[in-house]
Amino acid sequence: MRITLLTGKTSDLPQKIQNELDFPIKIISSPRAGKLTLRIDSKERLPVLSVPKRCPVKKAVDFVNFHKEWIFDSLKKIPDSKTFEDTETFSLFGRLVTICHNPKLRKGVFLENNILYVSGEKEFLHRRVRDFIKKQAKNIFYAKSQELAQKIGCRVKDVTIKDTKSRWGSCSSMCNINYSWRIALAPEFVINYLIAHEVSHLKHQDHSRNFWNCVRALEPECSKGRLWLKQHGKELYLYE
Repeated sequence: MRITLLTGKTSDLPQKIQNELDFPIKIISSPRAGKLTLRIDSKERLPVLSVPKRCPVKKAVDFVNFHKEWIFDSLKKIPDSKTFEDTETFSLFGRLVTICHNPKLRKGVFLENNILYVSGEKEFLHRRVRDFIKKQAKNIFYAKSQELAQKIGCRVKDVTIKDTKSRWGSCSSMCNINYSWRIALAPEFVINYLIAHEVSHLKHQDHSRNFWNCVRALEPECSKGRLWLKQHGKELYLYE
């Protein structure tokens, strides 16, 4: 068994702690941590232990073992991951579409009248749908990003669609924007908010008042989209 170690500096404290535990856990050792804390990373399905710099090993191990029942109960409550299935209806770029699997088709994956037709063997259906979404997302998100960027006198150099579970999007100082492919499964007002958010970073590389004013100017419903992600974003992360 291997326990993941996350720490900014090399330290033998997390290693000593993990040697005393018998289940997977992330250990974060930080001088800024004032006390032992535990949380559940639902995306990676692991408990996370934050440890103060000079915490005794026994104290940390006892703390984790004391909360062992809570850890396992919390992990059991995390919903199972999802894959795209035949006849499934889901939101795609703000419209409801239904998957229709037909192995005899010769067109790969294509969308027609809100039906997403998928050819090939059934075991490849999820991957084919996911790849289709990624390809469409790059074109759609690039066009939308470029359109908004022009409104604030900026430009987008490139848009990349990624498989991240740590953030929905990011914008670099080189005018490149990254989006998680899963945002394509959100309602349209959520997509619009996220694109406005990342495009605003082209002008403001922070989250200052000027930044949020820029987001609101580009997308008046930004608060609604931001709230939806906080409340329902974890549902999108269930898709592998």
